[in-house]
Amino acid sequence: MSARAIGKRHVLLAAAMSAVVVMPCGVDLPPSSGGRALAGAPGRQLPEMVSLETAKAIDKGLKYLTRTQRPDGSWFNSGGYNYPAVMTSLAGMALLASGSTPETGPYAAQVKKAMLYLLRLAESSKDGLICGPSGEARSMYGHGFSMLFLAQCYGMDLNKEFGERIRKVLDKAVTLTARAQSDLGAQHKHAGGWIYTPAQPADEGSVTVTQLQALRACRNVGVKVPHSTIERAVEYLKYCQQPDGGICYSARSRGSSRPPISAAAIACFYAAGVYDRQRGGPESEEAKMVEKLVTYCKRVISVDRSDGHYFYMHFYYAQGMYQRGGQDWKNHYPQIRDRLIQTQGVDGSWMGDGVGTTYGTAIATVILQLPYGYLPICQR
Repeated sequence: MSARAIGKRHVLLAAAMSAVVVMPCGVDLPPSSGGRALAGAPGRQLPEMVSLETAKAIDKGLKYLTRTQRPDGSWFNSGGYNYPAVMTSLAGMALLASGSTPETGPYAAQVKKAMLYLLRLAESSKDGLICGPSGEARSMYGHGFSMLFLAQCYGMDLNKEFGERIRKVLDKAVTLTARAQSDLGAQHKHAGGWIYTPAQPADEGSVTVTQLQALRACRNVGVKVPHSTIERAVEYLKYCQQPDGGICYSARSRGSSRPPISAAAIACFYAAGVYDRQRGGPESEEAKMVEKLVTYCKRVISVDRSDGHYFYMHFYYAQGMYQRGGQDWKNHYPQIRDRLIQTQGVDGSWMGDGVGTTYGTAIATVILQLPYGYLPICQR
C-alpha cells in the first residue's frame, strides 16, 4: 500500500476520532458515551497484544507531550539536551502514530503546529538543512528526523498549500543529504554514510540510519531520491557488519559491533527493501546478512538491560521486529510493552537515555502504538 493510500485511511479513521474523548484508537468508551467509540481497524477492538493498560499508558504519554509542546509548535527536552528539530519530529511522530494527521483527529492541532514549526526552520535554510534555530551541533540528526516526520505528513491528505510547501522542503533536504554522503571508494562499491554535520567528510552508523530511513520515507511519498544514494547507504551498513552479525560504529574506525546501531540497521534494511522475500529469496546473500544481524540482536538485546542508548536501541529494534512480523514480533512486543508500562512516570512521561523526557516519551509511545499500524514508514 502506498503512503498516500495509507494517509487516506488515516484521514477516515481520524475523522471518526475527532469528536470524542482523546484516548488511544480502538478503546471502547463507557455506556454514558451514547455508544460512540474511537475508530479502530476493524471494529472497536484493541489490536492484538494491546491491553487496556497499554492503551491507558499511551494516552498518558500523549497527553504529556501535548502539555509540553511550546507555543511555536516545537518541543524542547525537560531534563536533558535541547535539539528542537529532533524532539519536535519525534513527538510529532508519536502523535501521528495515534492515527491523527495534521488536519484531522484529536491531536491534529498539535501535529499541524509541529509541522509548521519544522517548515519554518526548513524555509529559513539557504542550503536545505533542517535544524534548530541555534544551528544544532549535530545538525544531521535534526535534518534526518525532520525529513522523516514531514514525509509522513506529506503522505497524508493535506491541503494544496501545505502539500506544496512540504514537497519543496523535502526536495531540497534530499539534495543536501545526497550531497553530504561520504564515499568509501570504488573498492567498496562507493558505499557511503553520514556524520554529524553535512560538511564533514566522514561517517558513522547512527547518523547513517537516520538519513537512510528518512530517504526511504521521502521516496515512499513520491519525492525523487537518487537510487544510488540509498544503495550506497545499504552497502555502507553491509560493509560495517562484523563476523558476529552486528554492525560496528563506523566503516573507518571499525571496532566491535554496537547493539543500538545493529538494531537500527534491521529497521533500515527492511525499510530499504533488503529482506528475505526479494533478491533471490531466503538463500540470497542479502537475506542471510539480515538473518545474521537479527540473530546477533536477539542474542545481545534485552528489554531488562538498561545500558547505554536503551530508548534509541528499542525505538529501532521494535520497528524492525514489527516489520519482520510473525513469532519474533509476538515474542518481542509483550516484553517491551510491559517494561515501558512499568517504568512510566506518574506524569505520563519517560526519561530516555538521559537525553530528556520529550525524547523518552515520544519513543516509548511510538513503540507502544506500533500494533495500530498508522505510521507509513513502519508498514509491512
